[in-house]
Amino acid sequence: MEVASSGGGVVVPAVSTANIVLETLLGRVQKLAVIALAGMLVVVVLLSTAHLGTLIAQEIWKPPRWLIPVQGLLDIFGYFLLVLIGVELLETLKAYVRKDVIHVRVVLEVALIAMARKVIIEEPNTVSSLTLLGIADLILALAIASYFERQAKREPAHGD
Repeated sequence: MEVASSGGGVVVPAVSTANIVLETLLGRVQKLAVIALAGMLVVVVLLSTAHLGTLIAQEIWKPPRWLIPVQGLLDIFGYFLLVLIGVELLETLKAYVRKDVIHVRVVLEVALIAMARKVIIEEPNTVSSLTLLGIADLILALAIASYFERQAKREPAHGD
């Protein structure tokens, strides 16, 4: 094992060229995989948006025209939120490609949107009360996490 001195008497292991090459290669493969995922997600979001448009058109043209029944509205809102989740995931991937960081706020927003969708599409009469309590607990936990994440952004770093 090679050893390099940092000048202050501290001995640190030297980084081998093979490690640098491997790290660079893995970074490029990871970036390429994220870009491929983003491309596939773009296709899915576009197709889902088109499908949402046809779903809305079908609900509007069903008799009685221009009046969407409650179940149709629930289907539309559920699908709309599903497309919105895809858009938020695209935002997460875009931020990752730009800064190589996943933003906690965006992930929390996606989770909250997913839980809102679950609440909208779920029939309360067909779900056990324990499941509904679990969904409520998850929403509360996500809301608390989101609150603390926003508060952490506002507080200046100690020592500034």
